[in-house]
Amino acid sequence: MLEKIGRWVASYLTQPAKGFMPLATGNPDAFARTLRPGDVVLVEGNTRVATAIKYLTQSTWSHACLYVGPIQGRTEPDGEPHAMIEADMDLGVISIPVSKYANAHTRICRPVGVSMSDVEQVCEFGRSRIGYAYDLSNFFDLFRYFMPIPPVPTRLRRRLLAFGAGEPTRAICSTLIAQAYYSIGYPILPSIGAAEAAAAKAGEQSPRAERNREILHIQHHSLFTPRDFDISPYFAVIKPTLETGFDFHRFILEEEAPRWISS
Repeated sequence: MLEKIGRWVASYLTQPAKGFMPLATGNPDAFARTLRPGDVVLVEGNTRVATAIKYLTQSTWSHACLYVGPIQGRTEPDGEPHAMIEADMDLGVISIPVSKYANAHTRICRPVGVSMSDVEQVCEFGRSRIGYAYDLSNFFDLFRYFMPIPPVPTRLRRRLLAFGAGEPTRAICSTLIAQAYYSIGYPILPSIGAAEAAAAKAGEQSPRAERNREILHIQHHSLFTPRDFDISPYFAVIKPTLETGFDFHRFILEEEAPRWISS
């Protein structure tokens, strides 16, 4: 009974939000050609749960996928191979084709300095999790996503994602990807020293102490969100349009650019 109710709630939360207009600025073909195994693809989702995640994390990105390359034996009915892995609140950890998000507003985050064997280990970690299910009987982990509207202080919003006793970020895939990179010892956010950690826990009131408290909280709870890959100093942001040979001379302006008029 609990599982049935949980599945209904998950189905409701994963329905598209009304009035959502994606700001897709990239080229689908360039997106597909730019991807490399190990890339983290951030997505501006259009579901009810995505709206809540974007509010709570103060970010454009509500979802993350791991690109692993074509997965043997997994294709769409038209033959397109599955090449990405994501965690879906309703379906669990699944493989998907690149075309699912080719027309969405996305960002590619790429690790720097990793070897081919490192990348393969990360990809194998993701592939081995296909079929894992989200615990739909934990209502605390589900119902918090109904709460994007009431004003919540910025410092508490990420903590609201940890509300409940289950696995708080399985639904947005970020923990799965963070674990995959942790399996090779690759960092997501900077570590902080013991002295800084003690000062942060003691409640020092400074921007640096506040930042340290946030990083400590994330690392302690493995509470990673899509935004963390975007702001990570260890992942490069890859823009398909630039990677595939951008030349502004090929653009024909429809109108003359407006001139600034000085007073």
